[in-house]
Amino acid sequence: MAEITLLSVAQARPGFEFVYQGGGPVCRNCPYRNACLTLDPGRRYRVARVRPIQHPCALQESSAAVVEVERIARPLVVDAPVAVVGSSIEVGRYPCRRLDCPNWSLCAGPSLPPRQRYRIERVEPALAECRIGRKLRRVDAV
Repeated sequence: MAEITLLSVAQARPGFEFVYQGGGPVCRNCPYRNACLTLDPGRRYRVARVRPIQHPCALQESSAAVVEVERIARPLVVDAPVAVVGSSIEVGRYPCRRLDCPNWSLCAGPSLPPRQRYRIERVEPALAECRIGRKLRRVDAV
């Protein structure tokens, strides 16, 4: 199901993918905030359709287009025992300082929200590498 939001005109094109980070301080007094700040921070979205309506945007300092977006799967790493297709899991940043780990951005990186629920759509069969010894699997989740 598509959700409605606003994106800068430069980003408002079908197929454009982004991770929603939330609004900024200038959004508090914006008359369009109820239409714009409707997505879940930390989730990945793809523009499905661009509507022919634009509004001024103080955050972007340009025009913002009304778009329909859909959630898309994002790669994550989760504890191996809970990596089951169709299951609902809560994922958040793991307190890891091993920046040299190939999975650090999926496990502890800044693009992950503190805590959020996801539904697992695909599980990779092999264990994911973990530099601190956790048993992890890479998954795609919505």
